[in-house]
Amino acid sequence: MGDKEKMEDLLMSIKGVCDLYLHGAIESNTSNVHCAFDEALNESLKMQSEIYQKMEQKGWYPTEKAEQKKIRQVKQKFEGRMNA
Repeated sequence: MGDKEKMEDLLMSIKGVCDLYLHGAIESNTSNVHCAFDEALNESLKMQSEIYQKMEQKGWYPTEKAEQKKIRQVKQKFEGRMNA
């Protein structure tokens, strides 16, 4: 397994961890448990961001810029739902 594949696996794992911590924070019924999940989520999101940035720098996570026309279309679609 190459470095790219290892980073992809790591990124997918940390995204899964973020999902678990998010649900833990949402479902917690005491403030101390909520805070623990919230702190863990924030730390995991920082790690996810760092992994993504390293992958992007190496060209392993290419992204495309969205066209302004498409951005406006999506914005209008959701604004219509909010005003309904």
